[in-house]
Amino acid sequence: MKNQKICIVGDGLAGLTTALTLKELNIDIDLFYKKKNKNLKNDKRTTAISLSNYQFLRKLIKKNNLNYFWPCKYVSLFYETKNQYINFLNYKEEEKNLMYIFENKKFANNLVNELKAFKNINFINGTIDKIDSINSYLKYKNKKKFYDLIILCAGGKNIFYKQINRDRSIKKDYKEFAITCNVQHKLKLKGASQYFLSEGPLAILPIKKNMFSLVWSLSNDYKNNDKKALIQDKLRYIFGKQIKIKISKIQMFPLHLDLKTRYFKKNILVLGQGIHSIHPIAGQGFNLIIRDIKKLSLIIKKNLELGLGIKNSNILVEFYQTRNPENTLIGIGNDLIRSFFKPNKFIDPIKLSLLKNFSKNKNLKRVSQIISDKGLFF
Repeated sequence: MKNQKICIVGDGLAGLTTALTLKELNIDIDLFYKKKNKNLKNDKRTTAISLSNYQFLRKLIKKNNLNYFWPCKYVSLFYETKNQYINFLNYKEEEKNLMYIFENKKFANNLVNELKAFKNINFINGTIDKIDSINSYLKYKNKKKFYDLIILCAGGKNIFYKQINRDRSIKKDYKEFAITCNVQHKLKLKGASQYFLSEGPLAILPIKKNMFSLVWSLSNDYKNNDKKALIQDKLRYIFGKQIKIKISKIQMFPLHLDLKTRYFKKNILVLGQGIHSIHPIAGQGFNLIIRDIKKLSLIIKKNLELGLGIKNSNILVEFYQTRNPENTLIGIGNDLIRSFFKPNKFIDPIKLSLLKNFSKNKNLKRVSQIISDKGLFF
């Protein structure tokens, strides 16, 4: 059987990770990208991935390129009540890491350098004019390029998505935004932490010995506030007034829930934020994407081993049936967590009692840790 040929549109984390995974399957891959990707160049965000997802990536990435993953053995959760915060839950592992944290820009640049070394991957710079889902081709520079599979990894919004999913989705506008930045410090942080504050959930993710990434979700009511002063005041509230910190340039991102109910049309598949955009409160966004990519790779591999082609096969049907349930449940679960921790004077006393009891239940704690690491259908 001749080599199958696929196309990946998008050079963000989802597109690059998909290419990295599928390169092992003896498939010819065209990776379309925009040469001047300002979003990637100026991306100051960090991402946390579970141990199982790190182990998956470790098999694909060269060993000497793994040093920018920062290991984390401790995760602490705090809840603010009556002008103080309580540590209601801790996850701790002595012999292994709970998760790994990396800077998006470094991860993406490293993947590009690794992928360029493979002969079966062809980087193409330019804008796609048209995608034809019926005949499985895209139009680029007035030429039609036909593929066995076209994978769209073009972020949360793309003009071609509507012809695939017809905008069928579970949606919610949170009327919130996330601010993120890196913070230099001289604290002795043991690991990552999540603070459920009155203003919104704030995550602290260590990326170096004396630096952490901050991700804080806030209501749109705070959009006109001085963000740097807001962060300084909150960190002094958490760590003490004498804390000495240096805050890097702050970036902002709107937050919403968008879970697509259609992932594909014939031989065109949407991956990444194009099928699930969720709240960052539990750090599951990119972890879901990696699990999607793993499953897609396994299904394609099985087909190829049976001597079956990719085009017009049952691959995308099987992918949707196996991944949509978890993506939907995790997305809705994230939304429920967000709602639970929003301040409410009527249920806050009950909430505090529930949190204390949750920390005492070892079985619930263990199950939540497994789901965070491997997903719902591990």
